[in-house]
Amino acid sequence: MKAKRLAILAALTAASLIIFIVELQIPNPFPIPGIKLGLANIITVYAVYRFKPYEVALIVVTRLLLGSIFSGNIAALIYSASGALLCLGGMLLLKNIIDERHLWLASVFGALLHNTGQMAAALLVTQTPGLLAYYPFLIVSACLSGAFTGLCAQIVVKRVRG
Repeated sequence: MKAKRLAILAALTAASLIIFIVELQIPNPFPIPGIKLGLANIITVYAVYRFKPYEVALIVVTRLLLGSIFSGNIAALIYSASGALLCLGGMLLLKNIIDERHLWLASVFGALLHNTGQMAAALLVTQTPGLLAYYPFLIVSACLSGAFTGLCAQIVVKRVRG
C-alpha cells in the first residue's frame, strides 16, 4: 500500500473515531439502549464506495478497537463488532447493486444489519429472549439514522469527487 493511500485511510479512521467520541458525549434522548445516530458511519459508507473492501475493513476494525478503548467500554466490543461487521459485509455486497446516487439506501440496509447484529449478540450473551421487544424500535431508528448518515455520506461522495 502506498504511503499516500495509507495516510488517507488513517485520516478517515481518525475522523470516524473523533466523530464516534463526540457522539458519545451527546446524551441519548431515547430510553431504549442501542439507539443512536451512528454518525461515524458516514465515514464507513463513504469508504465503502471509494475504497477496497479490505481497506474499509481496516478503518472499521481500527475504529471499533480504539473506540472501545477510548470510551472505556471494552465489554461493549462484542455488540459493536457484531453489528459493525454484519453491516460492513452487507454494504459491501449492496455496493454492487446500489449505485452512488442511492447510497443512502445502502446505508439504511447497513443500519438495519448493524442493529440486527447487535440484537443477535445481545441475545447470545444475555440469553434473554425478552430483548426482542426492543427490536421493532431498533428497526425504526435504523431506518431513520441510516437514511440520515447515508444522505450525509452521499453529499461527501459528491463533494469529494468534485
